[in-house]
Amino acid sequence: MQSNIIGILITIVVYLGGMIAIGIVFSKKTKDVSDFYLGGRKLGPLVSAMSAEASDMSSYLLMGLPGLAYLCGAAEVGWTAIGLAAGTYLNWLFVARRLRIYSQKTNSITLPDFFSDRYHDKNHLLSGISALIILIFFVPYTASGFSACGKLFGTLFGWDYHLAMIVSAVIIIAYTSMGGFLAASFTDLIQSIVMTAALVIIVLFGIHTAGGWDAVVDNAKTIPDYLHMTTTRSFSTETGEFTNGIGYGFLPIVSTLAWGLGYFGMPHILLRFMAIEDDKKVKTSRRIASIWVVIAMGVAILIGFIGNQLSANGSIDVLYGKNTNNSESVIMKMAMLLSEHSFAAALVAGLIFAGILACTMSTADSQLLAASSSMSENIVKGVLGIKLSEKTSMLVARAVLIVIAAAGVVLAWNPDSSVFQIVSFAWAGFGATFGPVMLAALFWKRSNKWGAAAGLVVGGAMIFVWKFAVRPLGGAWDIYELLPAFICAFAAIIIVSLATGKPQESVQTEYDEVKALLQQ
Repeated sequence: MQSNIIGILITIVVYLGGMIAIGIVFSKKTKDVSDFYLGGRKLGPLVSAMSAEASDMSSYLLMGLPGLAYLCGAAEVGWTAIGLAAGTYLNWLFVARRLRIYSQKTNSITLPDFFSDRYHDKNHLLSGISALIILIFFVPYTASGFSACGKLFGTLFGWDYHLAMIVSAVIIIAYTSMGGFLAASFTDLIQSIVMTAALVIIVLFGIHTAGGWDAVVDNAKTIPDYLHMTTTRSFSTETGEFTNGIGYGFLPIVSTLAWGLGYFGMPHILLRFMAIEDDKKVKTSRRIASIWVVIAMGVAILIGFIGNQLSANGSIDVLYGKNTNNSESVIMKMAMLLSEHSFAAALVAGLIFAGILACTMSTADSQLLAASSSMSENIVKGVLGIKLSEKTSMLVARAVLIVIAAAGVVLAWNPDSSVFQIVSFAWAGFGATFGPVMLAALFWKRSNKWGAAAGLVVGGAMIFVWKFAVRPLGGAWDIYELLPAFICAFAAIIIVSLATGKPQESVQTEYDEVKALLQQ
């Protein structure tokens, strides 16, 4: 084996060993289901902030975003990043503290629990619908992470894509099933540090190799917007150029900004809010999270621009082509180029590959926990009414986690699957279903159980309708499905809530009590 591969492998093995060790340590601190799913609400401001953002920044941070920037230039990816940054800040500002106080008031340990508890839904209608939505959209979301791992190890070691994906899934399952929420949260903190180091290293190396900052900037201005080309616009594989380009108009801007709406409905992020130890320290967490997200996404986009220039000067080989998955390997190509300089450089390059793993694992572990809790707590125990002992509940939780992971592996079996496209669909699904319901539950006293149920169903249905029936029509209909589905879900909540009468007195009293706590 070449010395550079050995150096990379050493760093990755050390990193993965550390993740397993954390799982073992926290397995001893996970005593019951509440600890397993919510960590006993013991997260400090730093851990809660970085855990939330690391679980948010899935493989699209180091693969999807750089790949999109490489392929489309500043317009497409820039507006997406602005929407995500704004969504992050507003979510922490308006939702975090209110959800922390409200979920403790109702003693909710999962997001579906909160929806049912908020509206005193004793029949578990809301928790059942919510749990099904989590399973529907988290399986493809988790699949995107496994796909990223398969591509990473395939590029690095020439491993079979499927074997690499399965090995990665086993490691993620191991530490998550052992240590639960606390293990996932503290590994997320470590992983956010690894991600940051990877981003800084690859940018400094890339700019130097690309011929300097001016060369990167000049080349970035010429990158064509592949995703928004017209039917008359063509790409030449011989010259690597597009013709008949068009401008970036109002609809594409609104469509990409809509990514920010997704934050209000992300279960794995909202669970971090519920687990914060002291609601008075949310402001500190908000500042840490917002600053890190802006810097991380900005640097990830810059990596795409640098990679494009490295392709232009022949340093790396990343095809434009119609297969956008090639562009998602740009950071791996850059890391391999770095590793060729020396054994020490290979060790550093290993940190970059570990960063890609960190992006993937930090999101996958959180998603698996959220999906597992939905099945075992909300469907098995809530909807079906099956009574389980504490020990049996833990066994069911871990078994469900493994089953969901296996489903994710099956869904990601195609090596040509796009990380960015899979994440985009799942993100829209959660944003349009849980986002409007969460905002209504926290800010509208008049909303009721039937309105919330209507919002969940309409939001979920519209994601599929717009994605597969409306958006393909093109033109003015080519809008990211999150935006129209979010609007329709909100309209459904308002219309149905007003049409079905006021919520019961106890629900309104509890809302007022939470409002009073927020003013303290």
